[in-house]
Amino acid sequence: MQRNTPGLPQSCRVFVPAAADSSWTLDPGPILLVMVLAAVYTRRWLAVRGDGGPRGASAWRLAAWLAGCTVLLLALVSPIDRLGEQLFMMHMVQHVLLLDMAPILLLCGLTKVLLRPVTRRTLALEQSLGPFAHPAFAVVFYVAVMWVWHVPALYDAALEHPTVHVLEHVVFMSAGLLYWWHLLSPVRTRIDQRGMYPVVYMLSTKVLVGLLGIGLTFAPDALYAFYEQQPETWGLSATEDQAAAGAVMALEQSIIMGIALTWLFVRALSESERAQERADRLEDAEEQRAAAARP
Repeated sequence: MQRNTPGLPQSCRVFVPAAADSSWTLDPGPILLVMVLAAVYTRRWLAVRGDGGPRGASAWRLAAWLAGCTVLLLALVSPIDRLGEQLFMMHMVQHVLLLDMAPILLLCGLTKVLLRPVTRRTLALEQSLGPFAHPAFAVVFYVAVMWVWHVPALYDAALEHPTVHVLEHVVFMSAGLLYWWHLLSPVRTRIDQRGMYPVVYMLSTKVLVGLLGIGLTFAPDALYAFYEQQPETWGLSATEDQAAAGAVMALEQSIIMGIALTWLFVRALSESERAQERADRLEDAEEQRAAAARP
């Protein structure tokens, strides 16, 4: 924005960035949801911890779940939510928190023992969903959610109408939970965790979403009317803000993909070592039985 100083020509007027509203929204809905998630999990964690010790309910699992709850609060009631109404870049930060960070942390807090009261119902639900529970659907859904919700008309509608905005957040969180469930679930899923299957699962998604981020970064003009109508918060024009948002998306997808691929590689090595140890033990047992059978 420009400050109009009487008596000065247009070229001498001083450019003053718009002040950002960085207040907390403190929406009671998300706060209540997070309190319920934290309370239910903590109660179950304490029960498992009391029965079997840290084996089924380690401290880091509790920390991961509570960190996921904290990320939800940051995304939905902190200044990130308020700034998302003023800056595309901050709205993108909110989206990646809901799509990736919160689901990853929440799922890392789960174990087979913690899920035991609902495991059968979870597997039954997965079977009843049929193709919608297949990893291929999770990939398509994840990518489609990112691309479709960034169609300008739909994106502007979410910013202008609170109900559509809530729906957008629910869809993002659902897509993230479904996608990461196939990689991080402690119970059986349909994805084959051996070999290159998880790698292809990860690459096919992150590359396609990263391309959207690159497109937003290098788009010559602003695409979203809502942000074009906003004051230039932090001195960013709508085009510069859009480029920053695209960079946030592309960078986040690259970082998450790199961390996930490293984790998959380490897990594959660990599983290979355990398989080799089992094979060695079986071979030793066979040799001992053969030796005992000799006269």
